[in-house]
Amino acid sequence: MTDQGALRGGCNCGAVRYEVTSPPLAVIACHCTSCRRQSGAAFSVNLVVRADTMSVEGELASWLDPDTESGAPIERQFCGQCGSPIRSVPTAAPKMIALKAGTLDAPEPFAPQMHIWTRSALPWATIPEGLPRLEKGPAA
Repeated sequence: MTDQGALRGGCNCGAVRYEVTSPPLAVIACHCTSCRRQSGAAFSVNLVVRADTMSVEGELASWLDPDTESGAPIERQFCGQCGSPIRSVPTAAPKMIALKAGTLDAPEPFAPQMHIWTRSALPWATIPEGLPRLEKGPAA
């Protein structure tokens, strides 16, 4: 949280900026195939935040990802100009948002507290000892 108590961030080109007015409920690394592809990385680090605490300036484009490992579609929201992924909104729980940690202005304090969909983890992806792991997602 910043001095003003809010988390701020945005896309790569600056066309989208956001603010979150409450602390994240959790910080989760997701290893599912969809999150890997969407993030372009071995896993996606997400801050779970309440939707009603996040405001967005600028226009988000979206794509409804129907092929998720949980079986529930997820709306992937990103900057329509530069393509930076900003957040994912699960259709099964739209009051919660998975905010992409790498889009924060100050992501340093937000290390993952848990790893999910580890059954899909790449064999070389290192998950620190002692962190909770779920082979599937929390609702699967």
